[in-house]
Amino acid sequence: MMSIMQARIGRERQRYQDHLRLVAGCIPFKFEKIVDGHTRNPQSRLLVLMISSPNRDDLVFPKGGWENDETVEEAACREALEEAGVRGILGENHIGEWEFRSKSKQNNCSLEGGCRGYMFALQVTEELESWPEQALHDRKWLTPKDAFKLCRYDWMREALTKFLTSLPEDNMNEIREELVEISIMAAAKERSILSSDWVGKTSVRQHLEGSCNKVTVQA
Repeated sequence: MMSIMQARIGRERQRYQDHLRLVAGCIPFKFEKIVDGHTRNPQSRLLVLMISSPNRDDLVFPKGGWENDETVEEAACREALEEAGVRGILGENHIGEWEFRSKSKQNNCSLEGGCRGYMFALQVTEELESWPEQALHDRKWLTPKDAFKLCRYDWMREALTKFLTSLPEDNMNEIREELVEISIMAAAKERSILSSDWVGKTSVRQHLEGSCNKVTVQA
């Protein structure tokens, strides 16, 4: 059965602040009941929901433009519904805010393409069989560790980590081991970025030094 809902299109109502496009999104999550294979005791496992994009293998959390006829909370819930087909209970406060460039303006040095994103936690209570942007986005439930690996953007990884560390203490036991693994992966990624940056700077310096050595002074 086709969905009767329609996704909003266009940017006539788009909010901007300080030349930045305002964006709202969320990390949809649920606790899945499983049975321990050794003890046979029931346990809960945290899963987060991510969506795909056409012609991409990596994943993102639902997000989109915050419009001038809605609150930031309403925008986050709308994007979750339009892109991922889920409804739920939104956290009272946002996880945090991040500034980033839109995917089409990653290499643009102008102010155009700058965004400020507000991310919320959304405890999912309903998964729709059809949703407005179903043709564009598949959805997938993942463990936090797998979500961290497959996430397209560094700022969304930061949001995921901040979400995990903000969970109530009684949920921490279920994710403590994954948090440790995510911390290790984050540290490794940071070292890789720093190493690449150092190699790049060294290469430029060597190139400049080589060019200078080729310059001769004629009397």
